[in-house]
Amino acid sequence: MFSNAEIGIDLGTANILIYTKNKGIVLNEPAVVAIDINTKQVIAAGAEAKEMVGKTPRNIVPIRPLKDGVIADYDVTAQMLKIFLKKVSKKIGSSMRKPTVVVCTPTGSTAVERRAIHNAISSYGAKHVHIIEEPVAAAIGADLPVDEPIANVVVDIGGGTSEIGIISFGGVVSSNSIRVGGDKMDEEIIQYIRKKYNILIGERTAENIKMEIGFATADHQEETMDVRGRDMVTGLPKTITISSTEIYSSLKESLEQILDAIKLTLESCPPELSGDIVDRGIVLTGGGSLLHGMKDWLAGELLVPVNLAPNPLEAVAIGTGKAIQMISKLQKIAK
Repeated sequence: MFSNAEIGIDLGTANILIYTKNKGIVLNEPAVVAIDINTKQVIAAGAEAKEMVGKTPRNIVPIRPLKDGVIADYDVTAQMLKIFLKKVSKKIGSSMRKPTVVVCTPTGSTAVERRAIHNAISSYGAKHVHIIEEPVAAAIGADLPVDEPIANVVVDIGGGTSEIGIISFGGVVSSNSIRVGGDKMDEEIIQYIRKKYNILIGERTAENIKMEIGFATADHQEETMDVRGRDMVTGLPKTITISSTEIYSSLKESLEQILDAIKLTLESCPPELSGDIVDRGIVLTGGGSLLHGMKDWLAGELLVPVNLAPNPLEAVAIGTGKAIQMISKLQKIAK
């Protein structure tokens, strides 16, 4: 029996990652569940369910039970976690009896939202559930010296939220959480194409557009992409060509909101730590940090060095796993 297992869970809006002490990242699946609305049974979860988005019969509905980094549908989230934790048990070739779990939540999450996450994981039979704040997990996962008396600034741009945190002595000195992330950017692209071209596209198409020709800077080598959608006038499928300049204009508002949140966090930083930020700069984590030109754009706007974490997509999950070793120090922030 693989009893007393130690696992870290990045309960993201877009993806759920699970980290174990011995094997590292053992699961990275989209936070999507397909449900039969007649029986309320979960048909599929993760990558299999994401493939179904926009392609299912009427009785099967793919849903995302996490919204803006917190649980929107408790029962479905609990079922999804059970499926994923069973997959992890199979992968590591042993049963996880009463694991110790560290899970992260957005900085601005309420006590009710934290309790929902705690209960969802406890329902699987976890022995201990520790909750830490997302910027702390991201900083640990990015190999920053979080327990030293120096400013570690982390900007985690996820699917549902963007988290900004200044961490020193193992605690959050200043932080901010806004409900703007990759999902909001996808929504902006959908709305832009709908307004300008009268074409309706799906979430997956919008995400592909963002990844292919999404830029954070106005000054870039223009690229184009063919996009297929449904013509809202004729109702027939139609292909259009859109440019990266157009996508930049649709993303501009979301990017400005992220920039404002970073500035707000830096403004509330104690003067003693401001010198560290000028020297050490900011570390970016999360899928949104991979948007073309994001690093250079932020460096130009904030006038401090901006670096990408070694593994931005997995930094939070790795941080939750590593946090188990220093949980007693971090306990004071979790409360």
